[in-house]
Amino acid sequence: MNHLHQIRQQLKSYDLEAMLITGEAGEFYAVGFQGEGVVLVTETGSWYSTDSRYIESAEKQIADCNILLIGKGKGHLTLAAEEIARQGISRIGIQEEAMTIAEHKRWVEVLGEDCQLIPSGQLVAQLRASKDEEELKCMQEAQAITDKTFAEILNHIRPGETEQEIAAKITYYQMKFGASKNSFDPIVVSGANGSLPHGIPSAKPIQAGEFVTMDFGSMVGGYCSDMTRTVAVGQPTEEMELVYHTVLEAQLTGISMAKAGVIGADVDAAARKVIEQAGYGEYFGHGLGHSLGIEIHESPNFSAGCKEPIPAGAVLSVEPGIYLPGKMGVRIEDVVWLEEGGCKVLTKSPKELIVL
Repeated sequence: MNHLHQIRQQLKSYDLEAMLITGEAGEFYAVGFQGEGVVLVTETGSWYSTDSRYIESAEKQIADCNILLIGKGKGHLTLAAEEIARQGISRIGIQEEAMTIAEHKRWVEVLGEDCQLIPSGQLVAQLRASKDEEELKCMQEAQAITDKTFAEILNHIRPGETEQEIAAKITYYQMKFGASKNSFDPIVVSGANGSLPHGIPSAKPIQAGEFVTMDFGSMVGGYCSDMTRTVAVGQPTEEMELVYHTVLEAQLTGISMAKAGVIGADVDAAARKVIEQAGYGEYFGHGLGHSLGIEIHESPNFSAGCKEPIPAGAVLSVEPGIYLPGKMGVRIEDVVWLEEGGCKVLTKSPKELIVL
């Protein structure tokens, strides 16, 4: 799976003769290969340069692309410069977010004054925002592993188990069920630690009468899944139930609005209003959701800052939360794929309050 053709098709609309891709995620999107290299895409062809550690795998796995080996005095920059000079290219797009000032300086020095390096990271970012069928299939498989892991981990959550032990078992079952790796280090927080949205699993034992929040995801084919579930260990209090069902209502409200063309800020506001009306507005501080794909956090987002329509094919999380310092936290997260008129929920795990 690669997207060289899609990148090439966008060159003219960005007034470019070539696109230089130097970021890890952009590289994988372009050629479908996880290594260390540089991708050059022009109107007539594509080139991928890498070193001896990856050259054999690259030659086997990358289609429709010239594979170049760096070494013997020729690095990525030199090989790209030779092709750029051969074609007489003068307008080259770069991923400005993936190039340091020092790297930019070196490229300018080697390419010379006749070449313009034009910030064009949006070309790749906009393509990555909409997932095609192959990408979606990988994400569905990753989510299926995540769902299966959740079902299994419920058998291990009991008083006395520590947050760290549950996090370790989550990772184990993800690998056992077929993930290539985690999308990110699992978040497992319980009791008062639940008020930390991105809390690090600790040696704290889980106790009866507490919530346990677990946020984790798997990777398949280079693409991520993401899910959060909060469960109660022992009978929850009335306040715990109120907080949980408020978060669930907010999440369902957000999902009901998710569709191609929607403004991210509007979805965030609708879900946030549910929490505010319940009196917990000040305890929901983060955005409602983020895009994901090759990276766990991509754009666009369901957040107050997202004022542009979200395209069809985007995959985003919907994850409201309420975090009461010193007491508890609840977050519920699903991932949705936006279609015309609605969305497909990729997450299949139950969301009713589970009491263990």
